[in-house]
Amino acid sequence: MGKIAIRRIGPDERVKLSLPIQSYAFRASPASRDELVGLTATQRFYECHTTLLAEEDGVPVADASVVPMRQNVRGTMYPMAGVAGVATLPVARRKGIARSLVLALLDQMREGGSVVSALYPFRPSFYEKFGFVGLPAMRTASFAPSDLAGLIRAELGGDVVCERAGVGYDTYRVFTLKLAEQRHGFAVLPDTRAVEMRDTDDCWVATARLHGEVIGAATYRITGLGGDLTVSDFLTTGPLSRALLLQFFARHVDQVAKIVVPVSLDEAPELWVTDLAVQIEGRTSFPEPAAPMARVLALEGLAGMACGPGRVVIDVVDDPFIAGRYLLDGRSGQLVVNRQPHSEPDSTLTVPGLSGLVYGVLDPEEVVVRRFGTMAAHAVSQLRTLFPRVTPFVFAHF
Repeated sequence: MGKIAIRRIGPDERVKLSLPIQSYAFRASPASRDELVGLTATQRFYECHTTLLAEEDGVPVADASVVPMRQNVRGTMYPMAGVAGVATLPVARRKGIARSLVLALLDQMREGGSVVSALYPFRPSFYEKFGFVGLPAMRTASFAPSDLAGLIRAELGGDVVCERAGVGYDTYRVFTLKLAEQRHGFAVLPDTRAVEMRDTDDCWVATARLHGEVIGAATYRITGLGGDLTVSDFLTTGPLSRALLLQFFARHVDQVAKIVVPVSLDEAPELWVTDLAVQIEGRTSFPEPAAPMARVLALEGLAGMACGPGRVVIDVVDDPFIAGRYLLDGRSGQLVVNRQPHSEPDSTLTVPGLSGLVYGVLDPEEVVVRRFGTMAAHAVSQLRTLFPRVTPFVFAHF
């Protein structure tokens, strides 16, 4: 192996040095000249990224980026490092370069104030070594628009406005930012990245409204006459907003054969309307489509987060960022985090175990079964009380 050097590159270098690596790793290749021109034009949306480039003997061989985002964790919005575009050219793979890039990125983002991090992995076992734990995958619900016939003439008291993304983006963005404040796990892109949806203008935006207020939204595309109406984002605040959007989709009965809607794990599409013949599918494969993963990047940064009335001393191990002994106290209803180097720990946790508890995807017993930690019997009940199970919904695609 030659001499490896890692450095940060700016937007002015990204097209020349990073884009060829990204194109080879994530797209059909070799890309045509027109495709490369199109990819180059989109780079303006990624100027907010922090990108690290690895060079072997001065030749670019790998890179990785972080998107500066925000995420709701149990009701509080935190700075989030969205890891993306981790790619290595074949000549440099299996040399530990990607590992070095990810560690360097996480270190920089933690120093910059990021409290949590999330990503979509090419293989979960790789990122588990960096402290990430799996979050629930989105499912899809597929059904014929005719099965929604009962909704077409229903008087629901609201209405739906449909616009191209270029027109409806601002309303949609405001609504997603509002939802981010309300829903656990919800992550949002920075404005400079999110506007790609507006500028590409390649989808429809339907917003459900009640007395002028937006209460639900969906983005979708239609593949053609007799084809599918495929929904990318289906965001609702309750039964009424969901019914209004489904009613709007039902009006495509003579235009499309099938409607495909993404649903989170806490949704029950089979109960949306009577006689809905729905196929619900959940699938993960690698390198895609993969379920998201997340980790805690600064445990003390979670102080003040809503939690249950538990109290426990934990030892966090095998991590370069947050290893140490902490007292976690939730008896006030808000998490108190204090370093306790001399206290006897009730539990020893790896970062995937800790992150699984914080994000609400693992029960303490599951942490032990999956070998993400060990704990005394009383610590099981305290951690279960401190971090009740809750289903996160990441939302953002990055």
